Amino acid sequence: MREDGKLDYIELPGGDLPANKAFYGEAFGWKFVDYGPEYAGFDEGMDGGFDAQSDGVRTPLPILFASDLEAMLAKVEAAGGTVVKPIFDFPGGRRFHFRDPTGNELAVWSET
Repeated sequence: MREDGKLDYIELPGGDLPANKAFYGEAFGWKFVDYGPEYAGFDEGMDGGFDAQSDGVRTPLPILFASDLEAMLAKVEAAGGTVVKPIFDFPGGRRFHFRDPTGNELAVWSET
């Protein structure tokens, strides 16, 4: 069961996606679901994915869940977070990205 504000997904830079998939598959036995040529999802203790279009970002992106995305966006802003990517659609739902007061980037997603 998904809960508001809990870590729900981790997105990692994909870079050379075939090489990353081969490495994690061989080293750890991970299995992947491809969502197009530039994204591969995994479920290895925590759901996640490799994003080959990570805009040059080289750090993991923790992703939190929200049942009401707009309400969570308002809470993030009220608490002092800075929205760096407004709400956008992606296959599987919608999300936004924000930075916390120390500059860490996270995202919040919803199925609707």
